[in-house]
Amino acid sequence: MFREKLAEVTARHHSLLCVGLDPDPRLAPPALVGQDGWIERFCLGIVEATADLVCAFKPNLAFFEALGLDGYMGLRRTLDGMPKDVVWVGDAKRGDIGSTAEAYAKALYDVWGFDIVTVSPLLGPDTLQPFLAYKDRGIFALCKTSNPGSGAFQDLTVDRDGEQMPLYEAIAHEMLALDDANPGQVGLVTGATYPEQLRQVRQLAPRLPFLVPGVGAQQGDIQAVVDAGLDEHGAGIVVNASRGVLYASKGDDWQAAARAAALDLRDRLESARQEHASYASREAAGVIADRTSAR
Repeated sequence: MFREKLAEVTARHHSLLCVGLDPDPRLAPPALVGQDGWIERFCLGIVEATADLVCAFKPNLAFFEALGLDGYMGLRRTLDGMPKDVVWVGDAKRGDIGSTAEAYAKALYDVWGFDIVTVSPLLGPDTLQPFLAYKDRGIFALCKTSNPGSGAFQDLTVDRDGEQMPLYEAIAHEMLALDDANPGQVGLVTGATYPEQLRQVRQLAPRLPFLVPGVGAQQGDIQAVVDAGLDEHGAGIVVNASRGVLYASKGDDWQAAARAAALDLRDRLESARQEHASYASREAAGVIADRTSAR
């Protein structure tokens, strides 16, 4: 089951960090780009440099698809070389009805072999059932995303069973109900750039795992993300960084630079997690009254 695998690797690697694999020939080391097999050489070089620092890797299918047949072959070879004891997140953001959703699920789980995939819930919970038919796999449903324009739709007020709430809260409620029917298979995508909304979603969905983009290049605040997103077990968030790790250097030291960037992020996340636990202990003991006075 996905959730058990995530908990195990998070504890083993002392890591909440996910490294996204987004091969972009405009940003990758020039010495690699254009050579036969450069896509998998680059991606697996990043994997080799960071595998002991992460809880997950997240190939973004769009970057592979944009490279045509070479991209698909590169994705296959990358996945064939990735360690199986970390979580594989397929960042596809798929969403459609009926047999199309079934085909997406088959491709992402049976063909590519992902543990969990990103999906759009906007066509309704029924369109996610083909993904949930794979009982050992999971979904991260888009909820409150990290991009600046996310509020144009996700913050709209909607009516759910007579109660007014933002759309992203309604999505959280629906996905929690979906997890009730499919225990351990459902998570949410909640952006690091909106920590207050992240906190609200955590209160609504205390047990669901969150995929949290936006910490690296989008400059989400690590301590705020950890404080807002951790579950009652001090885990439950998968914090993604892509460009800040992948493209830390374009020179011959690209692997070493990627490792250094990942190590820094992993350690900052762990430090924030320890600070959060310390605060919670002091708060429980009545030593402090609020987060502001603790800092």
